[in-house]
Formats: sequence, structure tokens, C-alpha cells
Amino acid sequence: MGLMGFLRNKAGVILTAAMAIAILAFLLGDVVRGGAPFWARHQNRVGEVNGTEIEYPAFSKQVEQTEEMFKQQMGGAVTPQMRTYAVQQVWNQFLSREILKKEIEKIGLTVGKDELNDLVQGNNPSPQIVQAFTNPQTGQFDPSQLRAFITQMNTSGNQQVAEQWEELLKGVRDERLSSKYGELLSNSVYVTSLEANEEYQERNKLADFKYILLDYASVKDADAKLTDADYQEYYNEHKSMFKTQEETRAIQYVMVDAKPLAKDSLAVKETINKLKQDLIVAKDDSLFASINSDNKFPFTYVKKGQLSPSLDSVVFNVAAGTTVGPFLNNNAFEIAKVVSTIVSPDSVKASHILLDPAAEGGMDKALAKADSIKGLIQKGDNFAALAVQFSKDPESKTNGGELGTLTRGRMAPDLETAIFESKTGDIKVVKSQYGVHVIKIEKQSGSSKYAKVAIIDKVINSGKETLNNAHSKATAFLSAATAQNFAQEAKKLGLEAKTASRVTAMDNVLDGAEAPRDLIKWSFEAKKGEISDKVFETETSYILASLVDIQPKGTLSLDAVKKDIEPAVRNMVKAKILKDKFDKALAGTSSIDQVAQKVGKAAIHVENVVFANPVIPGVALENKVVGTVFGLQPNKPSKAIEGNTGVYVVQVNGFTNPAAISDINGQKKQMLAAKAQRAWGSIFRALQDKAEIIDNRVKFF
Repeated sequence: MGLMGFLRNKAGVILTAAMAIAILAFLLGDVVRGGAPFWARHQNRVGEVNGTEIEYPAFSKQVEQTEEMFKQQMGGAVTPQMRTYAVQQVWNQFLSREILKKEIEKIGLTVGKDELNDLVQGNNPSPQIVQAFTNPQTGQFDPSQLRAFITQMNTSGNQQVAEQWEELLKGVRDERLSSKYGELLSNSVYVTSLEANEEYQERNKLADFKYILLDYASVKDADAKLTDADYQEYYNEHKSMFKTQEETRAIQYVMVDAKPLAKDSLAVKETINKLKQDLIVAKDDSLFASINSDNKFPFTYVKKGQLSPSLDSVVFNVAAGTTVGPFLNNNAFEIAKVVSTIVSPDSVKASHILLDPAAEGGMDKALAKADSIKGLIQKGDNFAALAVQFSKDPESKTNGGELGTLTRGRMAPDLETAIFESKTGDIKVVKSQYGVHVIKIEKQSGSSKYAKVAIIDKVINSGKETLNNAHSKATAFLSAATAQNFAQEAKKLGLEAKTASRVTAMDNVLDGAEAPRDLIKWSFEAKKGEISDKVFETETSYILASLVDIQPKGTLSLDAVKKDIEPAVRNMVKAKILKDKFDKALAGTSSIDQVAQKVGKAAIHVENVVFANPVIPGVALENKVVGTVFGLQPNKPSKAIEGNTGVYVVQVNGFTNPAAISDINGQKKQMLAAKAQRAWGSIFRALQDKAEIIDNRVKFF
């Protein structure tokens, strides 16, 4: 029952939480450089922040530990995506620590021993502790799991478990430091009564107005000729939009599909049907399943809701010994043999006294002592007092041996059997990997049917013929293509050349599609205009690539963004045409209805529009247009306004002012909370912009 076991099946939560927590964490210790010469250190440098380097051995160890955590959470082997997440998380942690390090030191913030202990075992434990030791069945934090893990760590001598625990403690400590720093920032933020009133007005003052819209689509593209001067004008006005924090690449690529075909699916189904016949007669069900399944499933009792939907709907309705399937689930065929079924409590409250065989002079003596303790309990001696006297579990003995409320699938098999296949009041002596236990069943809750199930799955992968055909097409393209005729040669083979414009060094996708890391690494080593000399592979495709452009960190050039901004530039040119049309119509008119008549469009009446939600009903979000409305005097048409959808003219009929604000303090409190939340992100970004960051990860990962 280890930390990684407690975290299993939380991949989605952990992955998203990890990226959010990464900005607050400082998990990496000081980098020990030793006596290596400068040039050697520099070659081995993964990155540097404000003069502090992180070298490959230290960084790689952190990545491996994070990968192991993800592996335990999700089961199966480490995938390329998991590895990318791990590298990104460790980098974010290093970046965060170094960026905030001086700020934390300047202020003198620390986390004391008692404070850390309270964050782990106090009444309000750290969110990381709560997340790690939440019972997946109940969705509630389970302190007994925490105590059991600490017992395991103290008794097993497992170095990996100890390291996992130390990393978790570092995360708890550093999250608290960041929380303290964030609280100081929050306390520096304030809201005035004037600001509160202004915010209230923006959300409650109603505008009643008319508008005319000349849509950009009303001007043909052919009538909006784009010149270099137009591109330059738009670029100059929006230059701040083109600033990048890191170097990027523009990659032209062709993806040859190698996904499984119907015949591949049929072949896998034939394989699983053959395995089903063998599973029916197998002597050792769990061993047979483990050997033959693509994914390894725990061989333990489960209840309804814990299997894939297809298996879940069947296995609890058949007799023990029945083999079911195959069923298609997540691109894999599944079969399962129901080995046994029982009706069992859903949870059990239990206490134990743990004896260490080494301290008792061997297993036999430990078992004999456990039997003696069991006899004393059966005669009426106080269990809690005996736990304090004899138990080697430092966590539970102070609570009279209480393990808390336990559920299936969270402990060693022998312990689970003893706890869940007993009656309330039973006293059991059980051996486990932790030692010898004297267990008392305090209370049983709930009752469900449980099944022990041997599961085998076979993933539907592309067959040899499918892969060979796709690879042949890819190599044919590679032989014919050059950087100059890349798109044309692709078209000849029925393929499409696409361009991913802003690829960063640690990406693993091209326009949302999976891309192997060696392709991205190649693009950051290649020269502009170079074509790859190999076929890159993913699980479902072959990819060929050409490096179109190298975009350095900083403000991108006009050439680099020209293709991306073309639609916006075209609208800018169309806006000039439409503005000119409006300007002629506005001349000599005093109302919007007169303007509408001149341009041949209706003036649309809208009500109840507020400044804080600048939407033209039924049209689009139009910040500039609604902003103009709230700055106008009634009954006068505006000038032409360039919007997102087209060019507008508006005329205000009137405003409805809200009643005076009734609870200005409540308004200020609400605004303050939002401001404080934004303050942290803004300040971190400012510190990051000021930091001197060197990122060499692409050389190593």
C-alpha cells in the first residue's frame, strides 16, 4: 500500500493539477557541479535561470521520478506524451524556484518543522497530501491511507518509496512558501470606492441604441487588393502581438496515415477469440492473463463501476468460472474470466498492532507473540492500550492502533482477505510484507457483490501489410521530394503538405497531430530550407518534414507572420472601403435612419446592452463598438467604427442608470478577490520577463 498505489487512476486530475502547481513549486535542490571544467559543464547544461544552471544528471533524475509517478498513476509503460509532460513539469519547477528564489529570500519566508508536520498530519493538511491520499471509491481524504504509507516507508526500507515521500514533502513545503508569498501579494492589492462604483455601473448601466452593419463579407476579396504597404501598416499597429518568449520553427510536413484498417481489426479479434478458448481452460488464470494481455490489470476483487463499461455490464451477472467477451473498448478487444464472486462489505473500520519479526527474533517468535496478544484481547484486555505498548506502527499506535476506514484494492492481498472476509469483532493474526499484524474488525459498512476477474486485452494495431504500404509511400515521397518541390511531389502521391508555423522546442505535436520528439529535435538542428533525410514515425503515421523558417525569440518579422495576418489585413483594407461608404452617407445627415437609407441597410434597434458584456445581440463580441456607444451623447450618429464583423455606425437612444449601489463593501470585496487572483500571475510573468533564461532541453529530450 504505497504512495503510488494511492495515486492510481488519477491521471487526468494529476496532469492538470501538476501543470498548475508547477508554477508554485521548487522541488529541485542545488545543482552540484563538482570539479568538472567549465566547457564540460556547459555541454551538459539543460538550462540556466538568472545564472543558476541545471545539468543533465540532476534534471534527468527528476524527470525519471516524475515519469514513474505518471506511470503508477496511469498504469502501463511511459508514453512519449507522459515523458513530455514530465520534462515540462520538472522544467517549470526549476524555472519557478529560481525566478522566485531571490524574492522569497529577500522577504525571509520559511516553513518550520512544526508547520510542515501540521501540513502533513494536522487538521487541515496540504492540498497535495489530500490529493495523494484521497480514497478513489469515496472521493474523500483518507488519513488511514496516509498513516499506512508512513508505516510502510518506516518499515520497508524501500529507497524508492522514501524518495517519493521526500519529493512530496518538498512539494508541500514549497507550495506553502509560494502560498505565503502569494498572500503577501494579495495583501498589497486594494480597491477604492470609486473603482467599485465604476465596476457596478459597467455591469448594470443599460444602453438602448441602433446600429447599421456593413459586413466585411459584403466586399468581394477581389475588390480588396492587398499591397505590401497594407501588410506593413497592420504589422506596425499590432507589433506587440508578435512578441514571442522563445525561438520557434516553421515546419512544412507530410503525414502518411498508417492507422489500422478493418482487416487489422479483424486479425486482432481472431487472436483474442483464440485467447478466450485458452483462458477458459487455463490452470492459472492470473498468470495466463498477465502473460497475454497488452495492458496488465490487477488481479483483485472489484465491484460494479470499476471496469470498462462493457465488462462492467456483464461480469457481475454471470457465475464464477464464466469467461466473457470479446468487447471493444478504447481501441482494444477485451475478454475476462470471472474467477470467483463474493458479497462483501464496501468498507471496513479496523485497528491493528504491528510486530516487526526482526525485532522479535524471527517470524515464528513474532507469530507466537501475536497469538499471545490476540489471547489477551479475547480475554478482555484493552486493544488500544496493547497497541500503545506493543505496536511498531508509529502512526497508528498513538491512535490506539486505528487504521481508519479501509476499502478494497488499497492494501496487500493477505491483509485485504483478512479484513474483508471477517465479521465485526473478529481478531485475526496476519502476515504481510510489513510484518505480523493483530487485526481487530471494528465495523463493516455497506454490502456489494465483488468479482475477482482475470482480464486480457489486445490493442488494435496496424498489421505488417498496412505498415509496409504506408512506409513505401513515405519513402517514395522522400526519394522524390526537395525543399523546392515538397508540396508538388506530395500532391502527386495523393498526400497533402501542411505547414506548422510556430513550433517550439518542447512541442510534441504539429497542428494538433502527434509528432515524434526526434522530428522536433531535427528542426532545431537543421538549417532553413533543409529537408529531412529520414522518415519520422509515430504509432499511427509516417512524417516527412522540411524546415521552412527559423523565428528567433523576440518580435517576429513581418515575413514570418505575413501568411497568418493575411485575413486580418484583408479586413483592414475592406474596412477602409466600407468606412469611405459610411463617410459619404454621414455627410449632411442628422440621424442614423437617414444614413441607413443612403447605404441601403436597416438600422437595427437593440436594448439592455452593458459595457461589461460588449456583445451585439445575434452578431458578435464587439468591444470597440459597444465602448463607443457608452461614450456617445443620445440622438447623434457616430462616425464609422471598425469592428470584428464589419464596419458599424451607431446612435444612442438613451441609457438606463441603475439604482445606487446597495452594498459597496460587498462589491469591493468581490473585486478585491478577483484582483488578488490576477496579481499573482501578473507578477510572476513580470519576474519571468526580467529573468535571464537559457533553455537547452531540446538537446537532451
